[in-house]
Amino acid sequence: MKFDDFSIGDTFNTKIYQLSEEEIIKFAHEFDPQYMHIDKNKASEGRFNGIIASGMHTMSLSFKLWVETGKYGEEVVAGTQMNHVKFSKPVYPNDTLRVVAEVTHKHSIKKENGLLTVLLTTFNQHDIIVFKAELTALVSN
Repeated sequence: MKFDDFSIGDTFNTKIYQLSEEEIIKFAHEFDPQYMHIDKNKASEGRFNGIIASGMHTMSLSFKLWVETGKYGEEVVAGTQMNHVKFSKPVYPNDTLRVVAEVTHKHSIKKENGLLTVLLTTFNQHDIIVFKAELTALVSN
């Protein structure tokens, strides 16, 4: 969609994604190798009672699901900022995630593009919020 096609208050729902333990461990080994993400035994003794996904993994999956809606296309020039990032609850193996994206702000820069801010809210299979963040991107018309 082009910048002018979006309106404040537009809301978009993504498909669901079930996150496996194998994916959690693989991502963490590469990008966030802390024990609660990679060591099943030590993680089972910790406050979360088992392996949990890295917050960076949850954030990446949330963005992936948003992009896969197809609302962002070739009109997106670049991401410009991320604000109010919050990891509300842990994400466990086999959790099923979905994202609700809401357009919260638009700012025209020039006739040919503008800044679009979308609030991503990620829910697990129990409709509990696990992640929330505002993402702003430069979008062309």
